[in-house]
Amino acid sequence: MKTQQVILANRPVGIPGPDHFDISETHLGAPKPGQMLIKVTHWSIDPAMRGWANDVPNYSPPVALGDPMRSFGVGEVLASNHPNYSAGDLVHGMFGWQTAVLSDGSEIDRKIPETDLPRSYALGVLGLNGCTAYLGLTKICEAKTGDTVVVSTAAGAVGSAVGQIAKILGCRTVGIAGGPEKTALCREAFGYDAAIDYKSENISDALAQHCPEGVDCYFDNTCGPISDAVMAHLALGARITVCGTSAETVWDPIPTGPRVHRQLLVARARMQGFLIFDHKEDMAAARAALAGYLRDGRLQVREHILKGPEAAMSAIGMLYEGRNTGKLIVDVSDA
Repeated sequence: MKTQQVILANRPVGIPGPDHFDISETHLGAPKPGQMLIKVTHWSIDPAMRGWANDVPNYSPPVALGDPMRSFGVGEVLASNHPNYSAGDLVHGMFGWQTAVLSDGSEIDRKIPETDLPRSYALGVLGLNGCTAYLGLTKICEAKTGDTVVVSTAAGAVGSAVGQIAKILGCRTVGIAGGPEKTALCREAFGYDAAIDYKSENISDALAQHCPEGVDCYFDNTCGPISDAVMAHLALGARITVCGTSAETVWDPIPTGPRVHRQLLVARARMQGFLIFDHKEDMAAARAALAGYLRDGRLQVREHILKGPEAAMSAIGMLYEGRNTGKLIVDVSDA
């Protein structure tokens, strides 16, 4: 069986694009004892991939030049000589940008039991995005009924789930997104009580209007000027989850900006970084809760699906430019 791979050919500085990738093709043999052949059907596109491609200090080592780009994927086991997997099993794991893999199971995170739901959900709302939203909001922000929750990148894969989960918990929700299309999506599809367009509105003035008692929980997916504005509106005892820094396009040297220490002190606020990989023991419970919300219609999903391996080469840039309208996924099932 042939596999197509999108490999990292050149080291980017910043956001990787088509010039940094090449497509190669190779043949895979039959699975040996302890192996299985997996047809990978969907690749996930995530903000963390910028860090994985760059040679800068990060929580994961950079992808080696010549290797397939690191990414999560969903696939179906076609043939198996592995005792724990059978043909027909749907699996989620770190398969990289490859259309088929021979695996000993070490790349696999889990079998996908939610076969009544689209398999692509395992990369988004039932994957790292949804679990990040659920645990970052409930475990780190400790959101509770009556809280005012502000979310940046509120129409994105994580942010849209955060807003909806907060509403389920009985919170007031205010989303920050870019452009009228995305702010409308926040209000109409994801149920935000208010949405702020950072491209056309004064964020601080809008926060004062929509959060008159201050911000109890801030789910920060951006850092940068948006977060600077939120810090001036913290309620007493506010909790802040730092989940992403997409507004910072250069990491070396680390950018400097307004000092938030005084605002945190006065509000007696807590600000904590959050990586889902530190909370693996809680992910099964998070997925179970999210699947329940999906099945009873309380959680809406938007996916932005690109077709074919070639589309992946510009997908990370598309994500950082905000041109996606939902969880960004590359469908390679026909490759």
